[in-house]
Amino acid sequence: MFPEFEVVPAVDMQDGQVVQLVGGERGTEKTYGDPVEAAQRWVDAGARTLHLVDLDGAFEGERQNAAAIESVLDAVGSDVDVQLGGGIRTAEDAVSLLDRGLDRVILGTAAVETPEVVREISDEHPGSVLVSLDAKDGEVVVSGWTEGTGLDPAEAAARYADLGAGGILFTDVDVEGQLEGVRTDPVRRLVDSVDIPVIASGGVATIDDVLALRSAGAAAVVVGSALYEGQFTLEAAIDALDEG
Repeated sequence: MFPEFEVVPAVDMQDGQVVQLVGGERGTEKTYGDPVEAAQRWVDAGARTLHLVDLDGAFEGERQNAAAIESVLDAVGSDVDVQLGGGIRTAEDAVSLLDRGLDRVILGTAAVETPEVVREISDEHPGSVLVSLDAKDGEVVVSGWTEGTGLDPAEAAARYADLGAGGILFTDVDVEGQLEGVRTDPVRRLVDSVDIPVIASGGVATIDDVLALRSAGAAAVVVGSALYEGQFTLEAAIDALDEG
């Protein structure tokens, strides 16, 4: 997983459309069109991995954008790695998606509520589980970032690594979607707590932010708003990583 640092474009879906939320709050979304068109655009620009999120599923507790996700998988799934989160609550659901051809499943609420589900899925599909640790005010939050858990992100990450997680997806909710820059200290703390890849997300506004997260030890960064708003291009980010 991520042998070299990658910029991973996000394709977040709500009501069958690509959207980006500010701070993870419903009602702040900006819409960016058809998921298949967005996915194809990022693949054509050089993406090696796509990050799909069923936002309705994350909020409602069960996947809501299955048709759009299937269309994306049909269109580009053989060209790139695809990881999916949002509304995946059971091992059975996760395994069926992996059997379908998905490369990685992202578990947030399910991993917090039933940690052993990580081991159950990993036993059948080793390295396929990304545990999503979304942090707000230094605390892991779940259910579409609406509920606190009392968990410290670094301590939780170490626990899930022991359960067989293939990687940790860390989203800094406090800066998510705001295009105001990243915070590297929380990422560095997570990286220091585990021996599995940490994928960073939240706050990226410039290519310098991308480079800063690589320097902090992240294995990859998920980027949404900055790419959709044209703050920089995926091609330019890839070139900067190659040069650096």
